Amino acid sequence: MKTINVPTREQVSAEAQVMFDTFTKRVGKVPNLYATMGYSAPALKMFMDMEDDMSKSVFTPKEREAIALIVSELNGCAYCLAGHSMLAMKRGFTKEQTLDIRRGHTADDRLNAIIGLAKSIVENKGKGDETIVNNFYEAGFDEAALMDLIAFITIRVYTNYVFANTEVPVDFPAAEPLN
Repeated sequence: MKTINVPTREQVSAEAQVMFDTFTKRVGKVPNLYATMGYSAPALKMFMDMEDDMSKSVFTPKEREAIALIVSELNGCAYCLAGHSMLAMKRGFTKEQTLDIRRGHTADDRLNAIIGLAKSIVENKGKGDETIVNNFYEAGFDEAALMDLIAFITIRVYTNYVFANTEVPVDFPAAEPLN
């Protein structure tokens, strides 16, 4: 497989450079995966716009991290598992809770409804199991929440696939493997 190198700021278009500057201001660096998306300014912009827009969803920041963890676990994305394990703990999850989420079950019923449906959708290539979809609605979620969940899954699948096809170096502490 061709080796994909993480581009520097100077190796991407002027439009992508502006987005690199935004990342640097927000988090102090441009993570390798995002920099690699920068080979295509429209792809990086789409990703950044979706992330920004979805921050206004019905899900809390912790719930969004849980979605990222279960989707990335199912897709075997070491990069996203590393980054989102770190972010999940910054948002208040313990390390053990992040591992439970990645296993697909937590002690929290609301969170179980979210990660259960995300898991079902990913495992079934987009079609959530009818019983699990009903459980999601019974947990108090509505159609808007379903659309938000599908959008979050889409964002994570994109980043998971970018990593799967580039294998850029992971620049976050590695996530603990599941036993």
